[in-house]
Amino acid sequence: MACVGIVGGLGVGATVHYYERIAAACKARGVTPDLVITHADVDHGQGLVRAGKLDELAAYLCGFLDRMARAGADFMVLPAVTPHIAIDRLKPLSPRPLIDIVETLGTELRARKLRRVALLGTVFTMNGSLWGQLERHAPDVEIVKPRPDEIAFAGAAYQRILDTQRADPADAEGYRRLAAELQRRDGVEAILLAGTDLALMFDETTAGFPAIDVARLHIDAIVERLAA
Repeated sequence: MACVGIVGGLGVGATVHYYERIAAACKARGVTPDLVITHADVDHGQGLVRAGKLDELAAYLCGFLDRMARAGADFMVLPAVTPHIAIDRLKPLSPRPLIDIVETLGTELRARKLRRVALLGTVFTMNGSLWGQLERHAPDVEIVKPRPDEIAFAGAAYQRILDTQRADPADAEGYRRLAAELQRRDGVEAILLAGTDLALMFDETTAGFPAIDVARLHIDAIVERLAA
């Protein structure tokens, strides 16, 4: 069986979510997953993102990939969306192949033949960190960008989840109102839940709007690699 290395801590809730879902899916298949997990500092990583120091972010993350490769990992995973802002810089440095969350998402969007989507996540994600990458994997899909005040609300609500590891019901309702407005105003067909910690708030079945859980797609791809 392949061993998958997970860079944990980006944040803790996201790592726990991945671990629990991977373990449950593998158990359902009668497979015992072979995993290696390291712990990165989410505050340091976010600081590098805010400063636009993507080369430093890639170098920082690569240190964890090197450690996991020495521990026997065959594939690597970042269980968070925002750090993928540096994925193009990280891939050439990585000692093992990365299971890319954006590539996985592009495959799903092409299969569903969607044309207009929006995404919810951190401010950095909503402001476009994934747009260029996603265009390569799903060139026919238009990503609708929320308005600045909408990005400010959604980003602040997401940060509260990161800080408290809890979901505020008022924020959840705010997300639902925003999703409805994006559908009405902009013709969005689906909302991408492009932040793993949103799982603490709702999922595709409980969101109350057409949603695609980017983390679920990523986890499915990881499980397929583990079970192959």
